Amino acid sequence: MTELIDPFGRKVEYLRLSVTDRCDFRCFYCIPKGFKDFTESENKLSLDEFVRLSRLFSELGVDKLRITGGEPLVRRDIGEMVSRIGALPGITDLSMSTNASQLARYAKDLKEAGIRRINVSLDTLKPDLFKEITQGDLNKVIAGLMAAKEVGLHPIKINMVVMKGCNLDEVGEMVDFCLENHFTLRFIETMPVGAAGQDARDHYVNLDEVRRTLEKRFEFEPANMTGAGPARYLKVKGGRLKIGFITPMSQHFCESCNRVRLSSEGTLYLCLGQADKLEMRLLMRKGLTDDELKGAIIEAIRRKPEKHEFNDRPGQVVRLMSMTGG
Repeated sequence: MTELIDPFGRKVEYLRLSVTDRCDFRCFYCIPKGFKDFTESENKLSLDEFVRLSRLFSELGVDKLRITGGEPLVRRDIGEMVSRIGALPGITDLSMSTNASQLARYAKDLKEAGIRRINVSLDTLKPDLFKEITQGDLNKVIAGLMAAKEVGLHPIKINMVVMKGCNLDEVGEMVDFCLENHFTLRFIETMPVGAAGQDARDHYVNLDEVRRTLEKRFEFEPANMTGAGPARYLKVKGGRLKIGFITPMSQHFCESCNRVRLSSEGTLYLCLGQADKLEMRLLMRKGLTDDELKGAIIEAIRRKPEKHEFNDRPGQVVRLMSMTGG
């Protein structure tokens, strides 16, 4: 089998599939206020195109695939998409990132279709602050999380973007919530991706500060996690809680990057923090064969950059996070 090896010897084996750039939330650090310039339907990949590209990547050695958005559960055909991608013989680890607003409705079907684990964005447990951050309903998210736990999705990872002047004082409460529900918790630093990400830079918190705060309460030891990705995990000694720290700004993880991202309009992004890309939709609709598309993917991976430049060139990524898939 041909493997996808980038110029720095990293094996690319993980594809993040952004199946829509639309979302039923409006997190201020993700989508700018009043933004309406979403991808037109004719420029979006179809269900068949998503499945075809997923198959091609799997035949090139990619075995981990995460379905993301925007919010993936706003896609009407999401159930069929999960079933068809989950049935691909090369995909051994199928997961999803979601805001959980519609998870109570979909959790059972997603589990049966092949999703085994989920990441849920949750920055606060205060309903009013949640509304301020997302314009959404916290109660729906909590209901979705409980439904996911009930049907046996595991692990359920909570992603909390820690922000100064916003939710920094809630890290302890989020730890307690995850302890109580046997969730894995991951803290994330804000990133300057798109206009919204640029605007959120004043909220940046170095996660060393969060770790020092938690070390006053807990004794930690290193922990390994399936599908850990960029997070560096610690485990509470004597307990089950695992806490991950995702630090793209203070301590980047580029040396172990094994992933690429495919947007809802078929753009293959080689790095979250760079502009390198390949327009897969255009190639498919020109009639390229499977082998020709695979060749284009292999060639693109040979251009994968060594690292992002969030600190040195924070304004260079102008696309929205919702377009990229996180």
